[in-house]
Amino acid sequence: MMSGLACMYFQDPSLLQFQQRLEDERQNNNLKSLFEVETIPKEGQMRNLIDGVDRDFFRPIFKDFFSKLQRGKHLESYQLFPGKYLVPIDGVQYSTSKKVHCDKCLQKEHKDKTISYSHSALQGGIMHPDKRQIIPLMAEEISNTDGTTKQDCEMNAAKRLLPKLREDHRQLGIIIGGDGLFSKQPFIEDLQQSKLHYILVAKPADHKFMNEWLTAYPSLNTHEHSDEKGRVYRYQWMNEVPLNGGEKAPYVNYFYFELIDTCKKTGKEKVVYRNSWVTDLEITSATIVTLVKGGRCRWKIENECFNTLKNQGYFLEHNYGHGEKNLCFNFYLLTLLAFFFHQIFELTCATYQSCRAKFGSKRHMWESLRAYIKILIFSSWDHLMNFSLKPTKYLADDACQPP
Repeated sequence: MMSGLACMYFQDPSLLQFQQRLEDERQNNNLKSLFEVETIPKEGQMRNLIDGVDRDFFRPIFKDFFSKLQRGKHLESYQLFPGKYLVPIDGVQYSTSKKVHCDKCLQKEHKDKTISYSHSALQGGIMHPDKRQIIPLMAEEISNTDGTTKQDCEMNAAKRLLPKLREDHRQLGIIIGGDGLFSKQPFIEDLQQSKLHYILVAKPADHKFMNEWLTAYPSLNTHEHSDEKGRVYRYQWMNEVPLNGGEKAPYVNYFYFELIDTCKKTGKEKVVYRNSWVTDLEITSATIVTLVKGGRCRWKIENECFNTLKNQGYFLEHNYGHGEKNLCFNFYLLTLLAFFFHQIFELTCATYQSCRAKFGSKRHMWESLRAYIKILIFSSWDHLMNFSLKPTKYLADDACQPP
């Protein structure tokens, strides 16, 4: 497992080539010193072993490193409200094929009658509107199981995720963020049962009764301000609104936001962004701006997490192997753990932060780190980081002498 993590950690696109390079004495020794791997498995053996590991093996790892960040008080600034953390959730597809598949694969039939097979996960993470770093939590696999006739989906995965999230973080104040798929009565009741707060997109077309109910009021609570560019930020809200027309409909707190800009040529106002949400948190003139920022923060799970994993060196959609049991999802989790560790370094490690500043881009930095471990042996991760900052300082170091 540590050998697999090392491949994701150093952002290597080829498991086979990574394994072949490990046969070199220096990389072999670096794997031992940096990842404590005493016996390097062959590529096929590695896949077989990782395939057989149950996905719940990873849950305590995510929980443990999250707890370390908490104890170090690195997460205090992530509170959206005192004692409450925003956790947007969204689905991501990380493997797709028209040939290779297993019993867990999701299936999609296309117009030409061909079938594509895929693996997906529901991912959540601690995030804040003003923070770039995301703290990923344990993902929930979206996969088919034996004996079921209906395909698994994002909603079912979310219902499985909620009690696990509460079990792993019993005392944590959590605000679940999500798109319009989740702002339905059954899911809101599941959130209440797990004692989780929520900020969920509520589109007018999906909540006709609620919008008719709101329209019956002469006016909603309103707050408005402008920025230095002359753009107008308009907020509206109402507490204690029925979500639907059912007899046992939950009452929610509704808020709406629109951003208005003025065209310089015509002078006409134009709405450049609008959205509406429901929440269980009380809305006041003191909280409405923060609630809107929290609602809009949902895009970070896509841009700062999924796009980073797909397009910035983590090769999330690369086929490292499919397997018959858990290989595909476990490689996703290993990639996510590598991303998690790097996010921790960005939050807590001054040396890593200096390296990021020196190299400019993450891609350049990891290309350089992979080059260093090909030719030199490092006694620890700190040794490698410090060498990356000032290579000339180590020219006389016996551990970093060229061959």
